[in-house]
Amino acid sequence: MRGICFFLCCLFPALVGAQPQSTASFKVAKLKYDGGGDWYANSTSLPNLFRYVRENSRTNIFLGEEVVEPGSAQIFQYPLVYMTGHGNIVFGQAEAQNMRRYLEAGGFFFIDDNYGLNVYIIREMKKVFPEHEFVELPFTHPIYHQMYYFAEGMPKIHEHDGKPAQLFGIVHQGRLVCVLTYESDLGDGWEDRSVHNNPEEVRLKAFQMGANILFYVLHN
Repeated sequence: MRGICFFLCCLFPALVGAQPQSTASFKVAKLKYDGGGDWYANSTSLPNLFRYVRENSRTNIFLGEEVVEPGSAQIFQYPLVYMTGHGNIVFGQAEAQNMRRYLEAGGFFFIDDNYGLNVYIIREMKKVFPEHEFVELPFTHPIYHQMYYFAEGMPKIHEHDGKPAQLFGIVHQGRLVCVLTYESDLGDGWEDRSVHNNPEEVRLKAFQMGANILFYVLHN
């Protein structure tokens, strides 16, 4: 109950309009995990996404990138935790239990596979929710129809293996608590253009889909 009350207090100001940056009410943290993967990848991505969201909506989001570990009490300060990277990830037992408590208390876990992360995070999320599997979200899911409309699902931002972009999720007690992008790589599209030289129309799709995920967390 304490966690739920905290998230309600955190989210309410974000819904009523923009306020000064010093009192920004919606903060997102990047997950720093063990196992050897590059949790710090795409260093310009989140600040650019947050700036896009602030400039194109009344969402009062903090522009800085904050970092949190899966086993820390600080994770409960953030309505949404974002994770990216290419390599291995390992949750210890206490970390998995803490992640479950966080998600059951109202938190949301956004996993952006930067290529090769999916096999490891699918394994580790079984420690968090052994009773659940990732399922692909249909194109009719509300996450695709927030501020921006994606009739054909996830946009393809960065090419890896020639596979279609997909979005998977974990639903716990009737609530979507976690999403996993696959073969999309939204974070590459959010980075400074000079990093990947993606066309502006591709970057725009990445920003819009990222904003949709943030809006979904705010309003559901």
